[in-house]
Amino acid sequence: MKYRRIFQMILVCITGILLSGCRGQIEEQKKKKQDTHQDSTIQIYKTVGNVSQGIESWWFKRNEEHQQPEVSQKIDLSKYDAYYVDPKCTEKKIYLTFDCGYENGFTPKILDVLKKQKVVAAFFVTKPFIREEAKLVKRMKKEGHIVGNHTVHHKSMPTLSDRDNKQEIIDCAQYCKEATGYDMDLFIRPPMGEYNERTLALTKKMGYRTIFWSMAYVDFKVDQQPGKDYVIEHFQKYTHKGAIPLIHNISRSNAEALETVIINLKKEGYRFEGLKKLPDY
Repeated sequence: MKYRRIFQMILVCITGILLSGCRGQIEEQKKKKQDTHQDSTIQIYKTVGNVSQGIESWWFKRNEEHQQPEVSQKIDLSKYDAYYVDPKCTEKKIYLTFDCGYENGFTPKILDVLKKQKVVAAFFVTKPFIREEAKLVKRMKKEGHIVGNHTVHHKSMPTLSDRDNKQEIIDCAQYCKEATGYDMDLFIRPPMGEYNERTLALTKKMGYRTIFWSMAYVDFKVDQQPGKDYVIEHFQKYTHKGAIPLIHNISRSNAEALETVIINLKKEGYRFEGLKKLPDY
């Protein structure tokens, strides 16, 4: 009986030691899994960071003295063939640019006015716009306008990898050729005006000039239009030498005001140029 109790005590001790060892291994495995998960999270974060490298949003401060506006100096645009004005302009020249994400019934009227006034402009188009409005894009090219790249899906370029950005740009350009028979011009406007040095370097490497703007107003809200008079007054107040206005094709106000804007600026001595006339830095 005595030996049996001693044997039971020894068995309990051995079992306790084994269980303790198992717990230790389990805890160690849990810790390793946690550490591995943490390392994985950090690595994922770093990967995303390398893709975005920060997002710059284009901005400018209006100048009421008909001078070029103040803009961000964080990135030297000249290194990347990027423009917001004609950088060497000493004369009254202006470069009209239109963003075309979709059609709202006003682009034909805009083209009619430009043709009547003998003014060339640039139209930055997305793939969906080309798909739905191939005839309009053909007309733009036939009438001497620039058709620039506004990408396929209008996504923020800094949030995409170089590979995805290339695909967005190449697909849009290739589709333009397929749908219209015309080559897309090598000018690009970053969707939403979002960019960074990586995206600017990429578009330059692809042969594109990036076009920002020195004039703009809230014309893209179709149900909150500024009105014809506002557009006319805005151009009278803020136009400057070498200006590159951003104009949206979906705006009724723009379509109604455009001819008056052009006539007024011509009276003030302004000459309308195409983006191909922009000088090299």
